[in-house]
Amino acid sequence: MSQIPPEVEAHHKIMRETFFAVATPLLTPLNLTLLVLILTLAYLRLRPQSAPSLPPGPQPIVFKTFTPRTLLKNNGTDNSPVYLAVRGKVYDVSSGRNFYGPGGPYENFAGRDATRGLACQSFDEEMLTKDLDGPLDPCDDLTPEQVDNLNGWIERFDEKYLVVGKLLPFRKTDFH
Repeated sequence: MSQIPPEVEAHHKIMRETFFAVATPLLTPLNLTLLVLILTLAYLRLRPQSAPSLPPGPQPIVFKTFTPRTLLKNNGTDNSPVYLAVRGKVYDVSSGRNFYGPGGPYENFAGRDATRGLACQSFDEEMLTKDLDGPLDPCDDLTPEQVDNLNGWIERFDEKYLVVGKLLPFRKTDFH
């Protein structure tokens, strides 16, 4: 015999009868078909139409070794990237194209070693190395004030721009 009191058993019986009395007319094949149809339409209406797509990211930048001659091609003309070198580090300054690219106030430095010009705060052509196949300018003759100024530029470039390579002097080999 069960341990359930008779009044609780009677209450359960009434609840079962009430449930089946209400649910049985609702569970007809027509009602179930309509319910499935409504749920299917709601799903089709509310689901995403297509997977969201992200815009394409920037092209990956590979760390390269540049010589003054190979760096010169990256001066911002013909939609090329704008690179400049400071103390052997090559920076991608393309995001500052309006400053470093063609027509900008620092356009002389685009595709070049800008170390001496930045240290001396001069945008003149004389500050740039003329011999692209010669040695790099060691900038040994800079004053302490010019070195501090250069270090400020390097700090700014390190914070703002991506280093994409290093600048090395051209070395003549058997193949040249």
